[in-house]
Amino acid sequence: MRNEIKMRVIVSDPLAGVAMLVQDGKDKLLPPLTSSAAAFVFEFPITVDLSSGSPNFLGRFAQGPKDARFVYVNSGTYAGEHHICWGRRAKLSLMTITREQVEKVIQGKDLLLETTMPGVGQDGGPTCANVKGIVWRVAKR
Repeated sequence: MRNEIKMRVIVSDPLAGVAMLVQDGKDKLLPPLTSSAAAFVFEFPITVDLSSGSPNFLGRFAQGPKDARFVYVNSGTYAGEHHICWGRRAKLSLMTITREQVEKVIQGKDLLLETTMPGVGQDGGPTCANVKGIVWRVAKR
């Protein structure tokens, strides 16, 4: 049973002057729906298969193997800025999203899955690698 749901990623306090884009497939990039000094907000569809107990995320925005799916948030050179010193990708794991959360979003037409990540990492550059502490929640569109 496959369903398409909406997801929202909020990058809070992004590093000034550095682009951040969500990876779409292997070589496309999704710009933010809205951007400000306080946050970049991305929304995109993702397909989820619930035929086996746990959600299996599929489609252009789901990266990685079935048992370790994630969404990439690219920055600097990975976001198409070739004049900048940063070239990073942040991995937002989808593996903590529960079947119950997905079912709730499917049933509620005005709901989506949302998470927030910091825009700046511990070294002062754009957040990169496996982002710890990601919490996915059901939210209103």
